[in-house]
Amino acid sequence: MRIVTFVHQGQRFVGLVSPDQQTVTPFALSPAEAQRGALPLVEAAAAGQALPATQGPALALSVVQLESPIPRPRRNVWCVGRNYHEHAKELQGSVFKNNNANPAVWPIVFTKVPECVVGPTDTVRLPGETISPQIDYEAELAVVIGRGGKNIAKADAMQHVWGYTIVNDVTARDVQMRHQQWDMGKSFDTFCPMGPWLVTADELDGQHTRVRCWVNGELRQDARTEDLIFDIPTLIETISRGITLYPGDIIATGTPAGVGLGLNPPQFLKTGDVVRIAIDGIGEIQNRFA
Repeated sequence: MRIVTFVHQGQRFVGLVSPDQQTVTPFALSPAEAQRGALPLVEAAAAGQALPATQGPALALSVVQLESPIPRPRRNVWCVGRNYHEHAKELQGSVFKNNNANPAVWPIVFTKVPECVVGPTDTVRLPGETISPQIDYEAELAVVIGRGGKNIAKADAMQHVWGYTIVNDVTARDVQMRHQQWDMGKSFDTFCPMGPWLVTADELDGQHTRVRCWVNGELRQDARTEDLIFDIPTLIETISRGITLYPGDIIATGTPAGVGLGLNPPQFLKTGDVVRIAIDGIGEIQNRFA
């Protein structure tokens, strides 16, 4: 299934996308439930409940405005740094070369605040050069937790995956480095485009898919999730150590090589740039920076 959150005639709905990805049929949710996007459906499935029925006529996706499938996550988005082999290599020549974290032993984990999440076609707001002139893109597969838990064993981890979506982990590189921790440089307003919808785990194997990113039509990132240093089960096991994961929690699994910081010379985003991210089996998001 593909479950989408959208606005039509000024009202937010959550709907089921047709197999040809041309139309969407709303679920029978109250307005209050729909304000939470797809989160009530993830929670219901985790509790063993059936999805609500769909109602009303199907709408063409071309006439609705897509939002982030979970417009306001219940808490911070979990994120993983330097989790593709080639991306880790490209940053060895950057300012991160003296970072003491050892990605061969433990994943680098940080978070983004819920308020920075925006939709799959929304404009990303550049903060201005006095705040940060070094805005970068990071195409990522994101895992959506279904059944929650704590101290989840790696062998059981995939049973806790409800589905997947796409995230652009937009980053202010100088702010990220200045504070020697990453949350602030990752959490500016609009710095987490997400979507276009959630795809359930029965329709996509996130451990075997392709992640690509274009900037102004130029292919910058292209990798497969088989190249992850720490695979999805390992990430779930690590993040759930001593911490309870809940239905709807989101884990962005890391970005491939080809980020702006890794280019020679570095190339950061500017007003008018367009970043498009595609993941096989999900779809794509595209955001303009201004």
